[in-house]
Parts: sequence; C-alpha cells; structure tokens
Amino acid sequence: MSFVATRNKGYAMTFDNGFTISVQWGTENYCEKKNTTIHPTDPMKHTRWDSLSAEIAVFERHSMGERMLSISSDGVDDVIGWLGTDDVAKVIAIVQSAHPDNEEEMVEKIKELGI
Repeated sequence: MSFVATRNKGYAMTFDNGFTISVQWGTENYCEKKNTTIHPTDPMKHTRWDSLSAEIAVFERHSMGERMLSISSDGVDDVIGWLGTDDVAKVIAIVQSAHPDNEEEMVEKIKELGI
C-alpha cells in the first residue's frame, strides 16, 4: 500500500494485509552504523548512507494505530538487528504474504528463520 522513507537511513513498507515492515540502518539502530565514526553521524548530512546490516521491526495496524510485534526469537527485543540483505528479504516475503487475521503464524515463521 505504501512506502515511507525515514531520515535517509531506512524505509518502511505497508502491505495490503495491514502489516508494515521497517528496515533501518542508522546510528541508533542495531546495525553496522550503530557505532560509526563517520562524520557527520547524521544520515541526513550525506548524499548516500549505506550499511552492511540493518535492523527490522514489524507492525500490525489496528483501530488505535499501529502496534509493534515481538518478532525476535530471544523474546527480549521487539526488533531484530544486524541482518544482511538476504535475511531482510526473507522477512519481507513472510510479512507480505501473511494473512491479515493471523499475526501469530507470521511471527512464528519469522522466529523459525533463527535470525
């Protein structure tokens, strides 16, 4: 349904099923850029901001707005960090194809990836 750019350090995609995936690689995210020494550290000050890894989060749309789903297999964090492009693509496919009424199945599939 939509794409959203986030401060030159990532994006979010919302699908027809109502789920959103956020992919971020800024200095506040669990990724290669987390402790960067590149100056300036603000992604908006750069024409190009790249990273070898990214952090993802998944959201569910509901009547009160959006709710972040707990997708990490460790049960501690709601996000999963330090992912390469192939792992991010696997999660995008799971989120896009999920049934809108079965978030539990989607979350389980993500956790089964073991990432």
